[in-house]
Amino acid sequence: MSGPGEADLLVIAGDHEGESRGEGGESDWVAGLWQGIPAPKARVWVTDPERAADALDSGLADLVRGEHEDDHAHEAHHEHHEHHEHHEHHEHQQDGGTAPHSDHGGHDMHGGHHGHAGHAMGLVEGLPMADRADDRDGLRLDVLHVPLGPVLADWPAGLILHLALQGDIVQEVTVEPVATPPSPRPPFWNEPWLRGAEHISRGDAARRLCAAHLDSLGRFFAVAGWDDMAARIRHVRDRALAGATAAELTSLVRPLIRRAKRSRTLRWLTTGLGTLPAEQARQRGVTGPALVADGDAYSRMLVWLDAVGRSAADCDVTEALDAAEVVGPRGRLDVPVPPSRALLDSLPRLLEGTEFACARIIVASLDPDLDELTHVPAPGTVHSHG
Repeated sequence: MSGPGEADLLVIAGDHEGESRGEGGESDWVAGLWQGIPAPKARVWVTDPERAADALDSGLADLVRGEHEDDHAHEAHHEHHEHHEHHEHHEHQQDGGTAPHSDHGGHDMHGGHHGHAGHAMGLVEGLPMADRADDRDGLRLDVLHVPLGPVLADWPAGLILHLALQGDIVQEVTVEPVATPPSPRPPFWNEPWLRGAEHISRGDAARRLCAAHLDSLGRFFAVAGWDDMAARIRHVRDRALAGATAAELTSLVRPLIRRAKRSRTLRWLTTGLGTLPAEQARQRGVTGPALVADGDAYSRMLVWLDAVGRSAADCDVTEALDAAEVVGPRGRLDVPVPPSRALLDSLPRLLEGTEFACARIIVASLDPDLDELTHVPAPGTVHSHG
């Protein structure tokens, strides 16, 4: 689904700690997301993975009953679910995230609702209105402040971008990761390289790298509007994670790589977007595919495709991974700053001055993993970035 307007059950996974809370005792962005879901609706909060199925069954039962209930929690199951009064249903644009709409309400431009305060904008009947400011041509144009994230289809989980728009041009960008508590658990995509002294085969690392890049490509193609390709890529990602052989994965990825490279439409849509020369990338601490690409969103996609082909072929290699090989899907893991931090730091300059319709493609071409920002390694492991 493209936004909360299509949903009826909100599932929140994780602990309550480490979040900024609103008056209702929950995160502001969770409250805003809940407001964007039309009734009938239900909500469940799962903190115990073993009870996830019970929580989902409970939420489904609430929807079937269609009754309003007060908030309640099942402490034994570590679940939380509730009903609220009916809210007015706002229609959301469902264009795949490639074009803005003219709604000045608390909705983002891709179907999400985030409940932000509208910054310096005035309010008319609760709706934020645009400011005015000089643009680069010296004209006075409306400035519209638009938040994107943190819950948006095909969007880096936990990322919020605050954009200042004049017309369809991004003038300013502020990056705000959702506050989450530190975790000693390695990010899923980096886990093979962060196990310390435990034996890891090159095949294990190649399989995770292949799946990680396929996951990024799935978002990239979806944001670019190529839904069929995104679905095929995600199918292969799932096969990689399920343990498919190198022969099977190679046979699956080869035609997809060939198809993507031959697409003139994809090249036309993404060439020239978010150009990041290697020298600038190096200065900003970027160490992964974005550095290798030495170019734009299309170049970064090509680097992912080539890496998928190589890693798919290596998934069955049993020899041990070299301890010096600590380069994960987004870059080096043996440096003080996690690779996704450098990608986030690069976003403002890449987005400022671009058309709004291109912003999501640029973000998808970098695909930062915000789990890297909360990982606190145990002493003596590969790296420590606090």
